[in-house]
Amino acid sequence: MEINDVKTLYSSYLFQNYGREDICLSHGDREFLYDINGKRYVDFVAGIAVNCLGHAHPALVDAITKQAKRMLHVSNLYYTMEQADLGEALASIAPSPLAVSMFCNSGAEANEAALKLAAKHTKRTKFLACLNSFHGRTAGALAATGQRKYQEGYECLLSNAFEFVDFNDSEAMKAMVSKDTAAVVMEMVQGEGGVIPASPEFVRTVRDLCHDTGALMIVDEVQTGMGRTGKWFGFEHYGVVPDIISLAKGLGGGMPIGAIVSTREVAKTFTPGSHGTTFGGNPLACAAGKAVIETIKKEGLVERSSELGSRWKRSVQKIADEKGGVKEVRGMGLMIGIEIGARSKEFKEQCFKEGLLVNVAGGNSIRLVPPLIISQGSVELFNRTLGDFL
Repeated sequence: MEINDVKTLYSSYLFQNYGREDICLSHGDREFLYDINGKRYVDFVAGIAVNCLGHAHPALVDAITKQAKRMLHVSNLYYTMEQADLGEALASIAPSPLAVSMFCNSGAEANEAALKLAAKHTKRTKFLACLNSFHGRTAGALAATGQRKYQEGYECLLSNAFEFVDFNDSEAMKAMVSKDTAAVVMEMVQGEGGVIPASPEFVRTVRDLCHDTGALMIVDEVQTGMGRTGKWFGFEHYGVVPDIISLAKGLGGGMPIGAIVSTREVAKTFTPGSHGTTFGGNPLACAAGKAVIETIKKEGLVERSSELGSRWKRSVQKIADEKGGVKEVRGMGLMIGIEIGARSKEFKEQCFKEGLLVNVAGGNSIRLVPPLIISQGSVELFNRTLGDFL
């Protein structure tokens, strides 16, 4: 089958709500993907920061295969060891007092659960979020997203509980947080917004304000969690601990799973029947999540993300200094943004022609979120491509 045949099937039988590259992928191996004609691509997107172990990692494949032979789904009417094991594994990497987890199916669902938990726990009605943020496309998560382009056409569904503050504007945040604030929800790095890290002052301000007013600090770690930034969680770079974090993407290494992790005191708010999900925490996804955490630990991928990411960012900055045409290089670990303005799309298309898959975020920045196992050779290939383009 050729790509045009696949596109015909898509146009006949699927919603046309995505803009897709002219490629049909068939399989992957490590940081490589292959299309139906056998052409190899280097994957610097990783399913948008999902495939942290790359493609077809033996440990993840083995865990999923063994679990599929035992039990796929039983619902949350019953206990399963797989869910308990993943909760224990998350507690082993989360700084105290973050200790207990609840599982769902995606990042948007995790953020929805975090917002519901904060509202019920504080019994307050107002939330603060940041402009240029992205928290998901379900109604609640979309209401918390500070980008109008994602909200247009859905205004009737959006809550009026959300107010927005400029990202990294500490003084504006001080003016907005009050005794009526249920929570402040924020990213440590605005990934969809263009890979923009939070400033230490801003994060510290939010933490202090939440502590002083009784509001909860919710950190969206959907994209930054699981070693992506060179630490298990992005907030660890800032010397603070939130009240609730949301996880997804890399947690399953490719299997759909989301989670919130909170303190024991906050978690008590969700009593039986107060929140739920049919598929959340199913044995297959939980087995994958446990395998991801164990493999990241075994292979030292958090440390590798920090070291390789730092070297890579420096090398990209050197190319930018020599060639020009780059406004800024930013990010943490293996989450790197290269702001090249109006030429970002052109560079993405050039990469695609040469067998490199990259993504544009924030409209003007190349976002690099490759598998944490990416090789030095693939990093150097990207650098040569960027240098030639500039």
